[in-house]
Amino acid sequence: MSGGGCREGKCHRILQGTVSYLEALKLQEKLFSNRKAHKIPDTLLSLQHPPTYTLGKRGGDITYHGPHQAILYPVISLCDVGLGARNYVERLDLTMIEMASLHGGKARARRKFESGVWVGDRRIGAIGVCISSRITSHGLAFNIDPDLDYFKHIVPCGIADKEVTSSRRETGSVLPSDEVIHEQLISCFARMFGFKNLIWKENKSILLDNGKPERHVD
Repeated sequence: MSGGGCREGKCHRILQGTVSYLEALKLQEKLFSNRKAHKIPDTLLSLQHPPTYTLGKRGGDITYHGPHQAILYPVISLCDVGLGARNYVERLDLTMIEMASLHGGKARARRKFESGVWVGDRRIGAIGVCISSRITSHGLAFNIDPDLDYFKHIVPCGIADKEVTSSRRETGSVLPSDEVIHEQLISCFARMFGFKNLIWKENKSILLDNGKPERHVD
């Protein structure tokens, strides 16, 4: 596969609800290890965090995660999806741009010295990825209707003089529930990355405890 067409490959999806940032980090580390060892297929975590400020490894990039923010953490093999790092990030951008458009938002990708997805000069979605051994972790955060006051106390991702916005603020209309938005975002992700089979995994222990992928008969 050369980046993007429909693939027969499977992707496990785990919907976790609200999960602490630390717990999500530990889960990603375990999934990364198992994906690298070919014990599990590509996996997508879909969740929210309680109000949390995170600090980048170099000390300067602070961001906020919280309720009413849809977060996707893909743990996938770039070799298997046929993408380089740049194209991978671009597809994450496009995932959120398509998501915004579903509710009338006219989002755009980053410009020079920016990151994430923007509506005008206001950022509606953030991206922060880690790629090691061609396996991804971390991912994207799309603002459904978070409390934007939390962003006023920081310089989000080190980008000064720029506002943070949300789908609710930009559309000025009542949005579907967070659960519906998560489903829509997952569908956008699947289309952008060519996943035809998203296999629901409600219990993360299926992927983590026995070290073996579950067998499926299609």
